[in-house]
Amino acid sequence: MQHRIPPEPATPARAAMAHAIETCVHCGFCLAACPTYQVLGEERDSPRGRIVLMKQVLEGDLALEEARPHIDRCLGCLACVTACPSGVPYGELLTPFRAEAGEQATTIVDRLRRRVLLDTLESPSRFRTAVQVGQFAQRVAPFIPSAAQPMLKLLPDALPPAAPLPSLVPAEGTRRARVALLAGCAQQVLSPDINHAAIRVLAANGVEVVVPPGQGCCGALALHVGDDDRAYAHATAAARAFPADVDAIVTTAAGCGSAMKEYGHAFAGRDQADALSACGSRVQDVAEFLDAIGLVAPMCMRTPTVVAYHDACHLAHAQGVRQAPRALLSQVDGLRVVEVPQGDFCCGSAGLYNVEQPDLAAELGRRKAEAIRSTGATAVAAGNIGCLVQIATHLQAGTPAIAVRHTVEVMAESLLDG
Repeated sequence: MQHRIPPEPATPARAAMAHAIETCVHCGFCLAACPTYQVLGEERDSPRGRIVLMKQVLEGDLALEEARPHIDRCLGCLACVTACPSGVPYGELLTPFRAEAGEQATTIVDRLRRRVLLDTLESPSRFRTAVQVGQFAQRVAPFIPSAAQPMLKLLPDALPPAAPLPSLVPAEGTRRARVALLAGCAQQVLSPDINHAAIRVLAANGVEVVVPPGQGCCGALALHVGDDDRAYAHATAAARAFPADVDAIVTTAAGCGSAMKEYGHAFAGRDQADALSACGSRVQDVAEFLDAIGLVAPMCMRTPTVVAYHDACHLAHAQGVRQAPRALLSQVDGLRVVEVPQGDFCCGSAGLYNVEQPDLAAELGRRKAEAIRSTGATAVAAGNIGCLVQIATHLQAGTPAIAVRHTVEVMAESLLDG
């Protein structure tokens, strides 16, 4: 059975999609920036090709099943937006299109698998349990279904111990600002040191940090895969949890920050749209915030270090935050920052992408690891947990060993009071 997306009355999402489609002049500048086009060399797996496919589906000229494989292969990295001379807001087409496509033309098994993935990844407690089960499964991997193997390959050999976050950390010295920190979901399990490092660096630079209880998931993963009802439920709960008396809501995961900054657009026309838009407008990446207020705490590496900086797609392309992390790292004495060839090219993480598109994700991960090794750096820094996991997985296959760190972890390790 073929599915067609029926025409609907005008909505903010439909208007945004129509604008994105009309803006594209099919010039081809996006081709060199698109990771899937570079790997596959297929027009329909390029941004301009996908725009044509989505237009045909929305106008009822093409069945969703014919377009879906190419749309699903899109990373949503938004490198095409950076490259586009016409300013096509590709994200404002892709995200609502995936939401409208919803669960049409997918099997019950696919829907169940995605729901289980989201239920698991959006809950730190469930995710920790799932990782522990997965680690046991790795020991009997020959008996695990092939569909589960990509996820198992991404699991760490051992989980760090749980490290609950304090509800309030006062600023050191004169208080210069007060922020609320998004705790995140999977990151709390895979790398709890990231948030603790962020708190330490913020406090050392005169920032009081509040970690609101009950904030839950921000909805980024659900929004990325087109489950906007689920994303909306998470977003409204998160918005209620963050206090009003803070200068910013700080995030340490680029994917989360990007999604929250999209609240106003993603949920336009819904109940509480104004409150969600206001919440999103207060969101800043930790590097963005620190760079804006300026550093006052001295930092120095114990031994001279060369760090390669990787641009997370949802930091560089979606949020436009490129110089801030580099500027912060450049202020660490004894640290030299080097650029990764095609450093803003996607590593293949992209939400659930490395689980749902494992072959393409693995190829992009392999290319990213090669590019990082070519710099001769002893460490690589990035601002997104998904990138860190993906890069670490593919760097393991080569030598020499290269440490994988979040930008704020590098900064925290260099604080002179430590």
